[in-house]
Amino acid sequence: MVLSTGTNKIKTAVFISGTGSNLKSLIKFSKLKKSPISINLIITNNKLAKGLKYGAIFKIKNKIINFKNKEIAEKKIFNELKKNKIELICLAGFMKILSKNFIKNFKGKILNIHPSLLPKYKGLNTHKKAIENKDKYSGCTVHFVNAKLDSGKIILQKRVNIYKKDTPDSLAERILAQEHKLFPKAILKIFSL
Repeated sequence: MVLSTGTNKIKTAVFISGTGSNLKSLIKFSKLKKSPISINLIITNNKLAKGLKYGAIFKIKNKIINFKNKEIAEKKIFNELKKNKIELICLAGFMKILSKNFIKNFKGKILNIHPSLLPKYKGLNTHKKAIENKDKYSGCTVHFVNAKLDSGKIILQKRVNIYKKDTPDSLAERILAQEHKLFPKAILKIFSL
């Protein structure tokens, strides 16, 4: 049984770009006794990311990284991760694509949550694509990150029905609610393997 003191928990960094609602659910999850992770660092490419406020409430260290030069940005991130002894990375709405080299250094230790049922609809505008293609359902996926965009081994998925009256926004809202549950479940699944 993992102690809730945080001493035996897996040091985790969460990468965000926006509202940070998945970050918020991961922070809540990390505080549970059964959670195998502690969130020790937040990395963002956006100094206005709302998610930084959640981090501040819980006194989680954050680093804002300018991505004008990807190579320099990734070096800075890498140094931060090493300095903070990070063992797991969770991408939660991080809108930058990490290089193959960066991913290689953390092989099998980077998770991403994606708002579609992969392998369908990689990349952006997933809800719009699902509605335009008259899909009956969409959903979200937690997967390991590899060098190809949204192509890593799938850990867990959750289906969400699409209704006739749905817009990309209304569908996004329902899928996001499921993402908040799916990410913690996926983490529990990996660490109980």
